[in-house]
Amino acid sequence: MERVYNFSAGPAIMPVSVLKTIQKDLLSYQGSGMSVMELSHRSSLFQSIMNDAESLLRELMTIPSNYKVLFLQGGASLQFIMLPMNLGKTKVAYVNTGSWSEKAIEEAQKVDGLTVEVIASSKENNFIENPEIPLVSKEYDYVHITTNNTIEGTAFLNIPANGEVSLVADMSSNILSSSYEVSDFGLIYAGAQKNIGPAGMTVVIVREDLIGLKENLPAMLDYKIQADSGSMYNTPPTFAIYAAKLMFEWLKELGGVAEIEKINREKAAMLYAAIDSSTLFYSPVSKNSRSLTNIPFVTGNAELDKLFIKQAESQGMINLKGHRSVGGMRASLYNAFPKEGVNKLVALMKEFETKVEGKEQHVRH
Repeated sequence: MERVYNFSAGPAIMPVSVLKTIQKDLLSYQGSGMSVMELSHRSSLFQSIMNDAESLLRELMTIPSNYKVLFLQGGASLQFIMLPMNLGKTKVAYVNTGSWSEKAIEEAQKVDGLTVEVIASSKENNFIENPEIPLVSKEYDYVHITTNNTIEGTAFLNIPANGEVSLVADMSSNILSSSYEVSDFGLIYAGAQKNIGPAGMTVVIVREDLIGLKENLPAMLDYKIQADSGSMYNTPPTFAIYAAKLMFEWLKELGGVAEIEKINREKAAMLYAAIDSSTLFYSPVSKNSRSLTNIPFVTGNAELDKLFIKQAESQGMINLKGHRSVGGMRASLYNAFPKEGVNKLVALMKEFETKVEGKEQHVRH
């Protein structure tokens, strides 16, 4: 079966080579006679998978030795509450840059005795541009940012200065697609279903001095318990961790994060150039805040947007419909998305624009 170009914001496209390896291992992993999905999480086979996954991620992101790497469940959404429960002692700061930031803020506000302050927000301009982030004082336990906004199409590609306060980041949609210094952060968390693999696993990278700050937390929501048990306090998401290991191997073979960022910038530049040169399509996002991985664009006419999406689907380009809060189209160009798909989308945009302009001229005459 011919594969489509999947522009989904997540679960997202995975490399064919990785999918073929999964297919091969599905019935018998390394001659064990068991599917990779049937392996005991206490077995030496799975422990090797877990060790390799962590080692590869540490290498790809140059994670310092004083950081723990956790493979957890619950998605990034669970981290919205797990984070403030573990790190929030008195007062925390949040930067509001979109829908997922707002959800994180709402969850943090549920922690008893914790003051949650929004120190910067782009809500007033409909989240089309990153806000200026002020330096904060030591009275805050951490400052939280979302490095990439899948819905609004904005990103912090350069990390704002945060003084001596720990910076925490939700990197769900651009982890491993852009280069960041892990040491700039106290904690990073990311759902897997964008650049890491299938849904079901969440990566948490946390500096050791931020673990165990609070006692008597629910076991499943305690970073210390999870770290002390090697992410195996309960049965971990074994299949998702296995698939993540394969994705890490694929990325390493490709040349690592620096190389994939170069490719991602090329893909994004192609699409942004087509949008900016168009007389029909336009980007609602300010140029200085644009994401490399999630690119919304619109015509300003809902019926034309629907027609374009329909034509794209007929040519094997799916999941281009924009989020309901933004409308229009959204192309998610994660690590595994091929340049050929971007070329095909750009070609359709130009063809569609020509037809629309031709019809308008015909009506005028």
